[in-house]
Amino acid sequence: MRLLVIEDEVRLAENIAAAMRDGPKFLVDIAHDGDEALACCFQREYDGLLLDLMLPKKDGGEVLRRLRASGTKTPVMVLTATSDTARVIEMLNLGADDYLTKPFDLGELIARVRALIRRSKGAAQSTLNFGSIALNVAEHRVTVRDELVEFSPTEHRILEYLLYRPRVVVSPEELLEHLYDFTWKYHSNVIEVHISNIRKKLRQAAAGTTLENIRGRGYRMSDRQELA
Repeated sequence: MRLLVIEDEVRLAENIAAAMRDGPKFLVDIAHDGDEALACCFQREYDGLLLDLMLPKKDGGEVLRRLRASGTKTPVMVLTATSDTARVIEMLNLGADDYLTKPFDLGELIARVRALIRRSKGAAQSTLNFGSIALNVAEHRVTVRDELVEFSPTEHRILEYLLYRPRVVVSPEELLEHLYDFTWKYHSNVIEVHISNIRKKLRQAAAGTTLENIRGRGYRMSDRQELA
């Protein structure tokens, strides 16, 4: 999962980013002003945005307004130093999904961001399901018809990412960018190897589902057992 922290206070931004990297192992980018934030959002897809209200160049309200006007549906957590209820309501009406008042506990921030992302992907529940596959997000367990199937941590993360987007084609570049932060041209075979291993394990478990290879585009969950 990849987050963008939009915060002009450098130390605070770095502390938030470190907490998100060390705890839930998110990939994190940082923007220190509104223009930089918009440039990042229009160049790269994020799973969540942490948006400060008081920003140079364009404030948080303007950033949020432009993002929602462009059709961006990425969940946004507003970080605000104000307790002005009217201002908070304004941000929620502009399309913010949640807010947290400064100063805040980093543990609470992590928990709220995780819940926000799960809700945005239609997975507020702790289990992701596709056909006979059930992936328990909290326990990092995958079962097929209630039988445990062992996956490596990397395989598990790929399968979880795809189960958040059932039937959506996800490119190898996107998987690398969101899960590993690799440079694509130097790791072009990484995803193929893991996808092959996941397919093999699902086949051995008689899952009746697999990962479909959409030539030239990427992968998606499929209810057909054997696909190239």
